[in-house]
Amino acid sequence: MKKQDTAWFASWFDTAYYHILYKDRNDTEAQAFMETLTDYLNLPEGGTILDLACGKGRHSRYLNKIGYDVIGADLSENSINYAKRFENERLKFEVHDMCNPYPKTFDAVFNLFTSFGYFEDDADNLRTIKAIKADLNEFGFGVIDFMNSEFVIDNLVPEEVKTVDGIDFYLKRYVEDGYIIKDIEFNTDGKAFKFQERVRGFTLADFEALFEQAGVYLLDVFGDYKLGKFNKHTSERLVMIFK
Repeated sequence: MKKQDTAWFASWFDTAYYHILYKDRNDTEAQAFMETLTDYLNLPEGGTILDLACGKGRHSRYLNKIGYDVIGADLSENSINYAKRFENERLKFEVHDMCNPYPKTFDAVFNLFTSFGYFEDDADNLRTIKAIKADLNEFGFGVIDFMNSEFVIDNLVPEEVKTVDGIDFYLKRYVEDGYIIKDIEFNTDGKAFKFQERVRGFTLADFEALFEQAGVYLLDVFGDYKLGKFNKHTSERLVMIFK
């Protein structure tokens, strides 16, 4: 068993309730971001992309639809099993630990929608950056789309009830030991459930330090999905392009 198999993300992301809670994610915005990003990177026609921590593969499927050869990789077996129904000759999904290099290189590696900073061991965050670097071919680009932690912390909603598909999700958010934490509690089918999301509140400076340790060169930083200028006080996203 990998040590990550017992971590919060290995259990929570593998449940149906995770996908219920977040079912209202904006696919139109996600698709527009993929088009803007691939155009900006000027990826070759038919280029290869590794979608790292792909979940159920919504980004992977759209990237494939607009012409790219895509491999979606995620630690969640349930998510990958779901995504596999959409496979074709140029779209594949595999269970993969993003701390480790994938056994081929790509024109781009995308790590999207704050799919970073989960690990308890800081060494695993550095290992992931090094793995992404190893996954890039000579002309390849790495992209990490993270939350802007400073903006998130300044605008944190401490408590909220979100009702989806008849389930009342009680959400509590707070900052502790450098992590932005969300406690999630709900009752369904006569059972009580409790999960927790823990993401390191990495700032741009934190990523710059990781990139330097990994021997990675940061090319550009953006603050939204339209690739607008990053402002640590007002931007909702932290989109970093590196190689």
